[in-house]
Amino acid sequence: MAGKMTPSRGGWPVIEQFRQGDVTALGETAFSPRTHELEARTKSADRVVESICPYCAVGCGQLVYVEQGRITNIEGDPASPISQGCLCPKGASTFQLVTGSHRLKSVLYRRPYGTEWETIPLEQAMAMVAERVMKTREETWEESDREGNPLRRAMGIAHLGGATLDNEENYLLKKLFTGGLGIVQVENQARI
Repeated sequence: MAGKMTPSRGGWPVIEQFRQGDVTALGETAFSPRTHELEARTKSADRVVESICPYCAVGCGQLVYVEQGRITNIEGDPASPISQGCLCPKGASTFQLVTGSHRLKSVLYRRPYGTEWETIPLEQAMAMVAERVMKTREETWEESDREGNPLRRAMGIAHLGGATLDNEENYLLKKLFTGGLGIVQVENQARI
């Protein structure tokens, strides 16, 4: 009878637990036919990608399970020397961050002097941001000071990074903004 639920009083397999010596109901007596059918969500993954949790500067390791080009699960990486397979509640919810139906795929935009918000596609919003960054850079560019010393900077733009960025991302942002755009006001939320 192992693995088969034997209903007794109240629907609990108490009698079978005592017969098999499984008083704590942690063995076969706790199993049901459904228990034997269960498989890990990660079993059917095509590949596993190592990643880092995006939420804070700790940098916990994650394993991202992918099936047919779609993420099916995200777990802590036991091989990570930082987190050793553990994730905090925010890190454990990364799967919902990536795949959740609540995730916004459009942007609310209010035109200058407008009174109503309108929904625009994310691609359009990104193009608008890029256009405005380049326009501001061109309008506020300082090639040199009064004495002719080179400045090569754009004083009309600043950047404030989020605390979820790791050192490598901050390094790349700093290189992009200072070297590529001439922005000198580059800061990170983690230092404020």
